[in-house]
Amino acid sequence: MHIDTNLLIAHGAVAKKYNKGDFIFYEGDQCRFYFQVLEGCVRMCNYNDEGRIFIQGLFTSSQSFGEPPLFIDETYPACAQAETNCVIYKLSKEILFKLLSEYPQLQMNFIINFAQRLYEKSSANKNIISPHPEERILGFLKKYKKDQGDSKEKVIVPYTRQQIADFLGLRVETVIRTLLKMEEEGKVDIRKHKLFY
Repeated sequence: MHIDTNLLIAHGAVAKKYNKGDFIFYEGDQCRFYFQVLEGCVRMCNYNDEGRIFIQGLFTSSQSFGEPPLFIDETYPACAQAETNCVIYKLSKEILFKLLSEYPQLQMNFIINFAQRLYEKSSANKNIISPHPEERILGFLKKYKKDQGDSKEKVIVPYTRQQIADFLGLRVETVIRTLLKMEEEGKVDIRKHKLFY
């Protein structure tokens, strides 16, 4: 989701800086603000008891994150953490709702955005339940390529092997081994440690 920055600023949004690794909110916190990235990258994720991470999503410039609980008075189901140094706009829930009532097109954009996220989560869950790491990785790569415009040419995948593992609930060693096998089979290219699909 994206709200024009001029509209955000005009309605009192505050820009806040976060350093890499800082938490913006924690799983279980009450949801009181709309967040939109101005600069940097934010990850929504869950940690398990052993400290392993599962990435729900990465959000970059002009993207919002964490807004669904605003509409149902729930707490955050995941934490948000700065993946890089970030600048993030923060707008109160009350003002966001006022904006949505004043701008019907903005409301429609939220509905479309929520529908896209639900659809993508459903597709991602289908990949995650596969017992075969290659199927999970291929599903992830296909989604990334589709999001980039589904080019017929191979595109660079900007995620580290660790990030791919964290997205898919796999061990990083499994991702590395599987990608090497996929490269041998011509399904991906690895050039100077960069992954292309």
